[in-house]
Amino acid sequence: MNLKETNKNVWELKQEGTMRVPGRIIASQALLNGITKDGKTLQQLANMASLPGILSPACVMPDAHQGYGFPIGGVAAFDLKDGIISPGGVGYDINCGVRLLRTGITAKDFLKEREHILTDLQKAVPTGVKPSTHKLTPAELIQILTTGLNWAVKHGYATTADQACCEDNGSLEGNAKAVSPRAQERALQQLGTLGSGNHFLECQFVETIYDAKTAKAFELAEQELVIMIHCGSRGLGHQVASDYIMKMEKEYGFKHLPDRELAYAPLNSKLGVEYRVAMNAAANFAFVNRQMITHAIRRVFKTYFPKNDITIVYDIAHNIAKWEEHEINGKRCEVCVHRKGATRSFGPGRAELPPHYRKIGCPIFLPGSMGTYSYVLLGTHEAERLTFGSTAHGAGRVLSRTFAINNLKPEAVKAQLAKANVMLKGASTKGMLEEAPQAYKDVNEVAKVSNDLGIGTLVARLKPLAVLKG
Repeated sequence: MNLKETNKNVWELKQEGTMRVPGRIIASQALLNGITKDGKTLQQLANMASLPGILSPACVMPDAHQGYGFPIGGVAAFDLKDGIISPGGVGYDINCGVRLLRTGITAKDFLKEREHILTDLQKAVPTGVKPSTHKLTPAELIQILTTGLNWAVKHGYATTADQACCEDNGSLEGNAKAVSPRAQERALQQLGTLGSGNHFLECQFVETIYDAKTAKAFELAEQELVIMIHCGSRGLGHQVASDYIMKMEKEYGFKHLPDRELAYAPLNSKLGVEYRVAMNAAANFAFVNRQMITHAIRRVFKTYFPKNDITIVYDIAHNIAKWEEHEINGKRCEVCVHRKGATRSFGPGRAELPPHYRKIGCPIFLPGSMGTYSYVLLGTHEAERLTFGSTAHGAGRVLSRTFAINNLKPEAVKAQLAKANVMLKGASTKGMLEEAPQAYKDVNEVAKVSNDLGIGTLVARLKPLAVLKG
């Protein structure tokens, strides 16, 4: 593979023979060293770039690391006539995403009740394998898969204001009939749950504001408590991905692929269309899942701060395929953009943005690892030019879960969190080690690359105070 720096923080990857388009790597030298260490991320980028109908360039974001099929941090746009759709380019946790809530509460006031609030949140929001407190009926689930947040508004779990602060208004064109009975069965006891792995609910405060004008538009103030939710479609999304990978392997084979995990269907094929509406249905479930967690958070906080209303800054996906308009070779055209562990970054004027953000640009959330900073960024036209309107979705792993468990010490991680004044609940010792700060890249560096390159500019830095994990 030939790797060449073409601009500050931009490398082009070329490989003889298989690559249809150049691979673009967005990273500082320090992050590039991590990305290239074992070569697997770059190989997955090269594999991704060899797929039919892909448009130049194939990209990986600053937080890139090895994934299933596509690398985590992978972004690829496909021609609607000749392109494909791949579950390996979306991920198993369809519409895994981040929602940020504003509270109007100061960090100082929250700290007075921190332990009690975190204990109550742990009771109200099931983590790990704990079942939901809301038992769905099959009929309710079908409504959720079909209408997304419209169901939550209808049943009093969300307001129309909540809906207006979600990507796509929290509702995509889904079809429950495209979702297998097994996938639906898995969802019935998982609505309003965090799950495990890197999912979390984190109480943070706005430590630093870099862009006062945008922070004001987002209604964020220094020292204000905010709450970040990171989770997705749970077992339903995983099952949808598994089902369609098997269907695509059976229908179109995989021996012609550089990696079996890149199984795909042509976009306009019957199976491609079926996967799209199943993916959208799973995405709808994820939007409602984060909404039910928001509903639980509101009930807990009303006990301690009855005069404060918790509102949504924005809710945005980072594992999904979207039909979007982009400029290709000087011409505006509609393409299918796969983002796997990458966040949409649109500048001002995009019709996809809510009216109150349309003149500003897209809010972006860059969560750090447990106990480290997170960031709020702003979408840009430069991202639309360089990365099909995309930037990083988090810090990105640097240690495998197995390596972290075998090499990190629980006492050291606990001491690190205590030193940072972060209270943790919910995580098992295994989960704590897997998600330790040392297991992730430096989120400050990831945010800096995004800002310096202009694919997501700094608005605010958030510091954690309390973390609930599975």
